[in-house]
Amino acid sequence: MATIHDVAKRAGVASITVSRIINHSGYFSQEKRQRVEAAIVELGYVPNRLARGLRSKRTNILALVLTDITNPFFTTLARGVEDAASDAGFIVIFCNTDESETEEQKYLQVLLQQQVDGILLVPTRSTSDSIEFIQKHGTPVVVLDRRLPSNAKVDVVRCESVDGAYRLVQLLIGLGHRQIAVLSGPKIVSTAEDRVIGYRQAMVEAGIDERLQLVSYGAFTQSSGYEMAQQVLNVNPRPTALFAANNLIAIGVLKAVRDAGLRVPEDIAMVSFDDLPANLLTSPFFTVAVQPAYEMGQRATQLLLARLTGEAPEHCQEVILPTDLIIRQSSGQARN
Repeated sequence: MATIHDVAKRAGVASITVSRIINHSGYFSQEKRQRVEAAIVELGYVPNRLARGLRSKRTNILALVLTDITNPFFTTLARGVEDAASDAGFIVIFCNTDESETEEQKYLQVLLQQQVDGILLVPTRSTSDSIEFIQKHGTPVVVLDRRLPSNAKVDVVRCESVDGAYRLVQLLIGLGHRQIAVLSGPKIVSTAEDRVIGYRQAMVEAGIDERLQLVSYGAFTQSSGYEMAQQVLNVNPRPTALFAANNLIAIGVLKAVRDAGLRVPEDIAMVSFDDLPANLLTSPFFTVAVQPAYEMGQRATQLLLARLTGEAPEHCQEVILPTDLIIRQSSGQARN
């Protein structure tokens, strides 16, 4: 494996000159830069980030810990993180926990051992345990997507799930639906609970009897959406509308509805939280509450970088972004 000394020898310069050119620091001529860059290519030299980090106490590496990288929402969020980090000269390590607290702890231990400069975390639980674990090691952290207890001392960037859910259910009620079921994620996750809270607010405001409120908790997955929908479709009387708490649940719900021989929206209306990429959209198109996932990733990364440079305010910040309601075919027309 080529070393910095090999590059210096090939380019005919001092090792310190190679270091300056790699790190874009100090003075060096254009002619020397070209010779060093040519030597790096010829030798296949890869700068040792860890060694540089030991000297500067920086690795220029951030970590993004997600709960489901297969979800298009988190994929878009990750792109926002990566673009903002890259603009600042950082690279990003991606970790996927599958909503497992055990996996989350395993990844956090490894990341802290590797001395990443900062961590962006979508926590598996709406508690501050993992946050405190990270902060005890002196590593800056920003929480994405999920609400934490008010006493948690950490920066948070998330969307307004309660209002988004409220507006979706209010739309269904305005179309004449009274028997509306919500199919949500794990009860221990704030986004799942917030979307149920928004559902209940709209139902209570419309004067709909609590006995007609159908709430199911599962996982933010297609298979869970399918299973919850199967159960709900067997309720008598059957709901006339379904609210899926995220896009993957919605896909499972749609499959269950079709397997039951029903049509959306002719036989049963549907709305969902989070959109799907155009190549994954199926007919009918979902009516959705869309979160600005890319912006969320960028804002969180910028906040984390500000913590690293000491430019962020001393107090912790909670950035709450609005959702956008997009009405499509799946919610159907007004009922007679």
